[in-house]
Amino acid sequence: MTAQAVTRRASSSVTPEASRSPTAGPRLGHTMTTTCLCDTGKLYDDCCGRWHSGRPAPTALALMRSRYTAFALEFGDYLLDTWHPDTRPETLDLDPDTEWTGLRIDATSDGKAWDTEGTVTFTASFTSPDGRGELREVSRFFFDDGRWYYYDGTY
Repeated sequence: MTAQAVTRRASSSVTPEASRSPTAGPRLGHTMTTTCLCDTGKLYDDCCGRWHSGRPAPTALALMRSRYTAFALEFGDYLLDTWHPDTRPETLDLDPDTEWTGLRIDATSDGKAWDTEGTVTFTASFTSPDGRGELREVSRFFFDDGRWYYYDGTY
């Protein structure tokens, strides 16, 4: 997901220099007994919580799911940290009035542990003051310096 997709108005601004701790997001409370928001059905600590705690995601799909959950939990620092330096914005404005309500993975291409790039096509559902909506995107990921990065996306 791109910054443009979730920015409706400037609210909580995060810079690349911000703390990389998942505790920087205002929507906390996900623990090992909470189902992960990325719709795998796994517990948060056994799913995206691992990547939010600092372990690099092993595939482009795992990074995509962790970034969706980071958007939902407003972990802007994690989003910037996993954005490729060539395309990463200087700041990221997240809208606290947007609630991410579901993720569907529509397709994947490459992005495995042995690949250097991959794509994930997804649909993310949300609710905002304007009503319900969906964001559909084809995201590109690159494996660089031992970890996956989000590079860009098309709608």
